[in-house]
Amino acid sequence: MADPLAWLTPPCVMGILNVTPDSLWAGSGPLGPGAALERIAAMAADGAAICDVGAESTRPGSDPVPPHEQLRRLDGVLRAVRERPPAIALSIDTSSAEVAAAAIDAGAVLVNDVSAGRADPALLPLAAERGVAVCLVHMRGDPRTMQVDPRYDDVVREVRDHLARRMEAAVAARVPEGRIVLDPGLGFGKTLGHNLALLAGVPALAALGRPVLIGASRKSMFKALLGREVDERMPASVAAGLAAVARGAAVLRAHDVRETSDALRVWAAVAGAEAR
Repeated sequence: MADPLAWLTPPCVMGILNVTPDSLWAGSGPLGPGAALERIAAMAADGAAICDVGAESTRPGSDPVPPHEQLRRLDGVLRAVRERPPAIALSIDTSSAEVAAAAIDAGAVLVNDVSAGRADPALLPLAAERGVAVCLVHMRGDPRTMQVDPRYDDVVREVRDHLARRMEAAVAARVPEGRIVLDPGLGFGKTLGHNLALLAGVPALAALGRPVLIGASRKSMFKALLGREVDERMPASVAAGLAAVARGAAVLRAHDVRETSDALRVWAAVAGAEAR
């Protein structure tokens, strides 16, 4: 396989395509092949560098979805991209090696694992064998329990150290370090204060030497901070993303691809003008 991170030119956008029936995001749900291709093409036109497809909700309190059900939900998307490879790269949001293998067969170049290889011991060796990249996410506990009184002495240091250990595990499984992306897991076992500290602490995470992905899009932290419901959180999501990029984040995972891409283009234009 060619470089599985060839799409990653910082800062860039990872568009979210959920095929879960229970997501908080109104644009989620099962898709047939035609609709899947349309959604991915729209993301590409709106400026996404990669599309992250997921069939298992990881919102707080959610239950795990077995691989066979994830594959059933993903069927239309995977059939579509096998027949007509999209204009942008494809990522699979799963902790299951079985699901990841099916997505890789359909052309996925990145496995985005909220468990960072802990849920399924076969996942990191699979990524190594198939030559794809992995995104290692920090999560305390699991989605069912992660928001039950999360506590840290120093959240930035503890998340950084956890990600460093998971990098070591990935490398031990023969995933080249150059194929690893890191995600501090905003909202995955964190309070509003923890999330804000991690956004401010992106430089400490980037010091691990790998691209940092930030997934703040539409998250409940904006209800806690601003009192906004899910459909009112786009401006706050974009603002959080820009704050992270200004501190060294490389990828923003977003539902609102066009708005996030436009914001990054403006930010980059201003940064370029300042450099001159």
